[in-house]
Amino acid sequence: MVQIHPTAIVHPDVELGENVIIGPYAVIGQYVKIDDYTEVMTHAVIDGRTTIGKNNKIYPSASIGLPPQDLKYEGEPTKLIIGDNNHIREFSTIHLSATLDENTVVGSNNLIMAYAHIAHNCQVGSNIVIANAANLAGHVHLHDFVVIGGVTAIHQFVRIGEYAFVGGGSGVKKDVPPYTRGQGMGKYKIVGLNSVGLSRKGFSAEKIEAIKKMYRLFYLSKMNVSQAITEADKMTDLTTEQKIFLNFVKNSSRGICRYMNE
Repeated sequence: MVQIHPTAIVHPDVELGENVIIGPYAVIGQYVKIDDYTEVMTHAVIDGRTTIGKNNKIYPSASIGLPPQDLKYEGEPTKLIIGDNNHIREFSTIHLSATLDENTVVGSNNLIMAYAHIAHNCQVGSNIVIANAANLAGHVHLHDFVVIGGVTAIHQFVRIGEYAFVGGGSGVKKDVPPYTRGQGMGKYKIVGLNSVGLSRKGFSAEKIEAIKKMYRLFYLSKMNVSQAITEADKMTDLTTEQKIFLNFVKNSSRGICRYMNE
């Protein structure tokens, strides 16, 4: 049974699944779709062509599906797609795409903490933590299992590879390779592998050692990126994780963040 508080404003065209809860003073726009067991708490606003999956919790005063902060946007019917089992905390903002050719997408099982911002055309994967007041500019891609520390700013079009840990208070202007950890506001620097995080996620010692081998090639060998790619291409029997690392670097259009002493 759907529960809608009498003070909420819900457009009659909204599509609500089973056991959806809409709290006091929430506002839900015409084109919104919300799937089963999702709860929208007090004063939250959901608008635009926004589709939200199952079992999400949207906390007070979150703002979801409003127009992008892009001066080129002229009201096109762009979309925002959100998966299942997300916690979207107080005062966080997630915007519609600015273009018809690409939706803003947030996956499943994510924790998006208070005051975080996910801008237009972002592609956010699953099992991600975005801490308080972190800001993702337009077209940012976060791969699965990324952790973004609080008060971090990520430049538009930046890619953060899977299982990367971005320290709080950072400013990220280039791509962050998977499995790494780093920090820095003036100039973000890679400081090592996210070894603790990998262990906690069940990576075996053998898998972590294989990732370290690729990491050492790109960050400790004194080679530049092109030279390291050439050497990596000579390696045989690459593990899945090594291939992910190498392909990420090869496909980086912005270039990757470098080591702390460089």
